[in-house]
Amino acid sequence: MSGFTDRIRAAATAFHRAPTIEASDDEVIGVPEMLGAIGGALLDSSQATSDVEEILKRIADRYARPELRVFVLPTLILVEDPGTTPSQTSIFPANQSALRLDQADAVERLVRHSVRDRATPESVVSAIAQIRKDDSRFGPVLTVVGYTLLTIGFGLMLNPTVSALPIYVMLGVVVGTIVQVGNRVSTLSLILPAFTAFAVTLVISLLISPLVHDDVIRLVAPSLVSFLPGLTLTVAAVELTSGQMMAGASRLVFGIARLGLLVFGVFAGMSVAAAPASSGEAPVQLGAWAPWVGIAFVALGYYFFSAAPRRSLVWILYALVVAYSAQLLGNLVLGPELSGLVGALLVIPAVNLAGRLKGAPSKGIMLTCAYWLLVPGSMGFIGLSEAASGTAGATSTILQTFGSLIAIAIGMVLGAGLSRDATAFARGWHSLAKQDEELGRD
Repeated sequence: MSGFTDRIRAAATAFHRAPTIEASDDEVIGVPEMLGAIGGALLDSSQATSDVEEILKRIADRYARPELRVFVLPTLILVEDPGTTPSQTSIFPANQSALRLDQADAVERLVRHSVRDRATPESVVSAIAQIRKDDSRFGPVLTVVGYTLLTIGFGLMLNPTVSALPIYVMLGVVVGTIVQVGNRVSTLSLILPAFTAFAVTLVISLLISPLVHDDVIRLVAPSLVSFLPGLTLTVAAVELTSGQMMAGASRLVFGIARLGLLVFGVFAGMSVAAAPASSGEAPVQLGAWAPWVGIAFVALGYYFFSAAPRRSLVWILYALVVAYSAQLLGNLVLGPELSGLVGALLVIPAVNLAGRLKGAPSKGIMLTCAYWLLVPGSMGFIGLSEAASGTAGATSTILQTFGSLIAIAIGMVLGAGLSRDATAFARGWHSLAKQDEELGRD
């Protein structure tokens, strides 16, 4: 752990000592490459293409290159330089690998520093490459422990039954280990969602479900949390509502395909086991406190599994509590189908406010965790799995899931818009107050 800390400090020191640049002809060199590197890192941090495009344009303006044209898709960034003869368009790939929470936090801080200090493009690209190479400060054991905590937490929120708790612990350890091994074997990683869903469904159907008398699909869903494309589907809905048709449509197709792989694995496991989806007996439910305890487990799970930045656990827990509380409020006011709208509408300003406080991690870290709590990816997985197994009411679950996706996307767009308007109003008010103060002195 000390070695990791030393490397991070060395990279940060090297970046802050990097020379800043003035508006000159030398500034032209390397800016498109820097935009491509930053854009790829932001996309790998699960940010929407519309947000990434806006950030890159702001950086180009800061580096005195407003003529650069930037176009962002989920898998690549195009930067056109009309100042060259003939005009040149550079293509930079994204989706190299999903970034951990600590890496996403480092990238967001790097972007802020590059806008503020205008470090040389070479130093920015080098810093991003170093961030991608850094290993997690938590070893494989703590990573599996984090995945187990995530499984327990989502289990307490999705299916809080007494008999399911030991099963969540067992599946969390098994699936967490599979994820650790599968991510290191390129061939296995291609079929990892379907293989994992098949394996855990087969085990639950043959050995566990007859003993605990619980629904197979709802026992399996929390353990597959890292494969569920809920965040992908929600970002796709945000992009579609923002007018990013190509990006939103392609991301939506990818998310549905990911769900299809999981559903195929579950269906294959249940077919081989020849077991029904449910035993028909209602298990003993835990009390209303279970989801709140589940939120604490989810926060701890994210912290260890995705190597969240140091001293960020309290802030992650804050974002999760705000998201869940706002969703409960939306459920009371508008009903369950539109509860996500209220949740997203309130959590974005709350996170933006907290992000201004000293010691808080980047806003993207808190929002990513909050989105995972808001998005109904697990419910979409449950609905599709029930449809594949012929369970009654599956179609209604699927329709409610996609309706919730649109509601959450609208809430996110409105919340982000309100936050930007409030920030602009505050800056304008501060500017007027400063002008009045200067006039009073004169």
